[in-house]
Amino acid sequence: MLGIHERKLSMSTTSGRKNAHDYKAHLIWDGNLGDGTSTYTGYGRKYRLQIDGKPDLMGSADPIFRGDANVYNPEDLFVAALSSCHLLSYLALCARTKINVIAYEDDASGTMVMRPDGGGKFESVTLRPIVTIAPGSDPKRALELHETAQDLCFIAASVSIPILHEPQIKVAQDAQATPGAKPTGRSTEPESRA
Repeated sequence: MLGIHERKLSMSTTSGRKNAHDYKAHLIWDGNLGDGTSTYTGYGRKYRLQIDGKPDLMGSADPIFRGDANVYNPEDLFVAALSSCHLLSYLALCARTKINVIAYEDDASGTMVMRPDGGGKFESVTLRPIVTIAPGSDPKRALELHETAQDLCFIAASVSIPILHEPQIKVAQDAQATPGAKPTGRSTEPESRA
């Protein structure tokens, strides 16, 4: 058994099954304010997520559930996981198909609906990536690759809610296609996909 201050090591490993990867996390609740969960208002919602070789991630509940607004909550991390997984899938596709992405931002959002019993679920997440590509890259193909990225994203494939997309593609001007330049240029119309 671990002592209270010892850190359990965890890491991403291969499980022995072909094409299977295991991911491990160690979660520690830091919210015992002296009386445990003896009352709903008497305990803290802070926790630490530890993954071997990575900085601790501090979290809490959403402020509407008596959490700390200054740290991440599970709902933040859910939306962020979908957004970042889409980014990584999309960039890999672009690299393989000679679409040169020079900037990418996403204003992702999710809508969670509560039930009367205190439970609830996300009803959808919308990704709004703004992708800037280098001159000579195909903007139409760059837009289409968002659909393929959705299909390849491990996190999106693991959830049952709709993941909507409103991507925009911008083509950088030649003078701004250098690293570190702020991209501007023409953009495509947004497209939605459920």
